[in-house]
Amino acid sequence: MTLSFRPLSLKARFLFPFPFSSYTSIPETHSLYDAVQYNNNNNNINNNNTKPSSVVSDHFRAAVAEPDFLVRVLNTVRDRPVLALRFFRWAERQTGFEGSELAYLVILEILARNGLMRSAYWVMERAVAVKIDGVVDVLVNGDVSSEVSVKLLDLLLWICTKNSMLEKCLFIFYKMVRKGLLPDVKNCNRVLRLLRDRSMVNEAKEFYNVMVECGIRPTTVTYNTVLDLLCKEGQVQQALELLLQMQKIGCAPNHVTYNVLVNGLSDKGELEQAKELVEEMLQLGLKVSSYTYHPLIRGYCEKGLIEEAWSVGEEMLSRGASPTVVTYNTIMYGLCKWGRMRDARLLLSVMINKNLVPDLVSYNTLIYGYCRLENIGEAFLLFVELRYRSLVPSVVTYNTLIDGLCRLGNLDVAMRLKDEMIKNGPSPDVFTFTILVRGLCKKGNMPVAKEVFDEMLRRGLQPDRYAYITRIVGELRLGDPSKAFGMQEEMLAKGFPPDLITYNVFIDGLYKLGNLKEASELMQKMLHNGFVPDHVTYTSIIHAHLMAGHLRKARVVFYEMLSKGISPSVVTYTVLIHSHAVRGRLELAIMYFFEMREMGIYPNVITYNALINGLCKVGKKNQAYKFFTEMQAKGISANKYTYTILINENCNLGHWEEALRLYKDMLDREIQPDPCTHSALLKHLNKDYKLHAVQFLENVIRGGE
Repeated sequence: MTLSFRPLSLKARFLFPFPFSSYTSIPETHSLYDAVQYNNNNNNINNNNTKPSSVVSDHFRAAVAEPDFLVRVLNTVRDRPVLALRFFRWAERQTGFEGSELAYLVILEILARNGLMRSAYWVMERAVAVKIDGVVDVLVNGDVSSEVSVKLLDLLLWICTKNSMLEKCLFIFYKMVRKGLLPDVKNCNRVLRLLRDRSMVNEAKEFYNVMVECGIRPTTVTYNTVLDLLCKEGQVQQALELLLQMQKIGCAPNHVTYNVLVNGLSDKGELEQAKELVEEMLQLGLKVSSYTYHPLIRGYCEKGLIEEAWSVGEEMLSRGASPTVVTYNTIMYGLCKWGRMRDARLLLSVMINKNLVPDLVSYNTLIYGYCRLENIGEAFLLFVELRYRSLVPSVVTYNTLIDGLCRLGNLDVAMRLKDEMIKNGPSPDVFTFTILVRGLCKKGNMPVAKEVFDEMLRRGLQPDRYAYITRIVGELRLGDPSKAFGMQEEMLAKGFPPDLITYNVFIDGLYKLGNLKEASELMQKMLHNGFVPDHVTYTSIIHAHLMAGHLRKARVVFYEMLSKGISPSVVTYTVLIHSHAVRGRLELAIMYFFEMREMGIYPNVITYNALINGLCKVGKKNQAYKFFTEMQAKGISANKYTYTILINENCNLGHWEEALRLYKDMLDREIQPDPCTHSALLKHLNKDYKLHAVQFLENVIRGGE
């Protein structure tokens, strides 16, 4: 008669590891040791696929293909964990090895019970690799002592974090805490880091709260990780509240804590509060470094407050924190952004004098600055210099130059530069082609723009949302909304549903074309689809009314925007200031100028140009000069339009020497005049003055006075 039985569950088999089977006996321990030892001494032979030694009996060989028998053998030597591990490793290396969840659990339990956690780590890695999924359930269900279970689950959690298996980590963590098994806080910190790196702020908050509720005491590393995530997501106020909570429970913040918060506050523009935290660090005796000060320097540079940024750099030096190449690059970028190229170039020399080697970022930053000022010649000289210094231009270097060329309308050279990239590297990316498409659209050359777009597709590059929007802007600029909406349909087919930016582009384009009804209908559709108009939407509507001469309607929309709690941007105020100033409504233009500053919105060079131009038009040159002086005192560099406006006004008044002084100052600041500048300079000069101007300009070129 044949004995039949139902297979036991994994839990039951773990509790009763010796089920009835056809095997009647387990080989003696000493023969097992001899076999494994012999095998370990002859690894090279076995690894060369030669026939295994006959010393390993058939009984042992059965353990390779019969998981239950392997478990029985391991249990016979559970008091000799090293031998059990050797046998398990031997079995696993054999062809046809059939590992089971139970076999892995038994060897893990033996090793953990005997404190051999390093060996257990190796076995657990193997279990993860072969996807043994039932381990967690057995360990949390009380089939193993809680002490051993926690050890092994912590081990599993650690391995899963190392392999970035976030879903598995969360599964293990929540299983453990539900059963009252508390993971080690170090593993909790590792899971939090995974959540931070994936910007999963809500999941991280929940994870942290569960930790605290279950009695897992957070460490400084725990808090730093959560603080970093909150700051990166812009939730700085919550981060500051968490700092207070951290201090309240007696967990001391370290320099990393403060560096994270200083960075978060600086990114939000809360620079004074960030400086207060730096002072607090110093009072606590914590070490400050370049990582502490760089965010502050960057924050001041973003606002155009270069002198303040430089002052922070000097403070940093006085506190024993040495400036790095990154420090200088940050200030250099701020100078370039605000048009102060002479100072930016000087900073490059300062770096070299301090034995700091400028890197590719240094040169890319300067090239960017010169391209913004349309001084493409100087940008290309730097391009040559960086190669001379054995630096390899990156795709960013080429893209910056191509963008500068496109802004100047020099599309032939821009296209040749793209071809050079294809031939010699680095390969052009989506941004390269998008920049070219934008330049071609701006020039109205839509057929070539389409060719370049199609070339991008042929090269296997997938256009992003911005690439499509660039073409949409081009079609709208040329007055063809139907083609623009066709591109939007193609966007949708490629998996880019309309977002707020897309709607804003269409609304702005339609308003500029005078299609007010269609723009209004699109805005209603936007609202219906759950998008809330932002400052860009409102600025487009305000600008459309201003362009049509409807100043009162524009003001009504502006105050509606404020009533809805939407903060205007520098662009919003600038279009209001420009439209009122150019129509002689200087009192309102100046009112908006002071209002924007009271709201903490910093005017830029375009804002100042709008005021200066308006004042010059009504003959208030002295007041225009006051704003000209003020903008430079605030670190905002005048551009070619500023100089052209003032040169034109001085020429209108017959103040030739002042006009020529401005022209020389413009050249000294490496700002390239354009035909409008020359036209303004020479239009009123009679023959004698023209001769005088030519002689003066020749002296300037020769370096004379």
